[in-house]
Amino acid sequence: MRSRDEDSQRRLSGKHNTIVVSDRPRPAPLTFQLPVPFSNSLPMMPAVSPAPSAPSARSAPATGSPPLCARTAALGALREADPATKASATRALYAAVLDGSLPCPADLELDEPPELPGRPARPELVEPRKLGRRNMQSPQGRAVLLHALAHIEFNAINLALDAVWRFPGMPAAFYTDWLKVAAEEAYHFSLLSARLAEYGHAYGDFPAHDGLWDMCERTRGDVLARMALVPRTLEARGLDASPPIRARLQQAGDHASAAILDVILRDEIGHVLIGNRWFRHLCDNGGLDSHVTYTRLAEQYRAPKLRGPFNFEARRDAGFDEAELAELTALAGLDGEQTAPSGTTD
Repeated sequence: MRSRDEDSQRRLSGKHNTIVVSDRPRPAPLTFQLPVPFSNSLPMMPAVSPAPSAPSARSAPATGSPPLCARTAALGALREADPATKASATRALYAAVLDGSLPCPADLELDEPPELPGRPARPELVEPRKLGRRNMQSPQGRAVLLHALAHIEFNAINLALDAVWRFPGMPAAFYTDWLKVAAEEAYHFSLLSARLAEYGHAYGDFPAHDGLWDMCERTRGDVLARMALVPRTLEARGLDASPPIRARLQQAGDHASAAILDVILRDEIGHVLIGNRWFRHLCDNGGLDSHVTYTRLAEQYRAPKLRGPFNFEARRDAGFDEAELAELTALAGLDGEQTAPSGTTD
């Protein structure tokens, strides 16, 4: 039996980098077109009854199921294993909340079901050090990169949905914000999956790591730690990593994939901004100094050490204050003059 690499003889042509994969049962070559930008005009989520296996709410009668609402629906989407179904359900859920057809009660407390999050049998999850480097000059190397990015976005859907169902007692805007994040992450996953298909691959074809969800597990009982360490730490690293990855794709002639990175960076700035907003909201309500609290939580939950280079302009747009940016400047071994173009003046 021939391997996938032996079967897949690829050629790239045209400004959209059309990829033709031979020896596959496809009626015609696929040409990637960037889908329309994410909007709020999404199909309505159909009204369904909670599945018999849905978790019971502590505030609901012992013999009943929790009411159908945005937070129980978020838990249902989180439990969904099929990536495409999860993505479409998440976007429909956000649309339903925006048009007022699905309530979002903050006081509902839900029991955690087993085996979260729902995810497919593949990709195989391995330690990060076991993942090889990607050669952007080969179609296979770019496919591996696109798969890694799709895996990040798939996990980001789960992270945002988890914040919606898990933490009761937050303001209504908290749940709307994180449903918006989940819907946009679902859009990113769809973009990357479509582009990956152009390379003759699908999500699950390559190994991946589980670092993002690991931090979600560590902070499951602390909404303050979750806001500090997932959006402000792990997702903020995407702001730093995106420009050099985009440049490598552009240099390799993959303009369509580079355009997807532009969409993702634009939206991720907003996601990190949401994390900053709610982290500071919680600090203010608790009478906590946000800088001291972040340092304490990063140590307590063993957050990854921050390393440069940093995208100071994107981080400033995402709500990091000048004191935080100054700390990153010192950490990166840069001087103030090198960071001035991102908004400071002489």
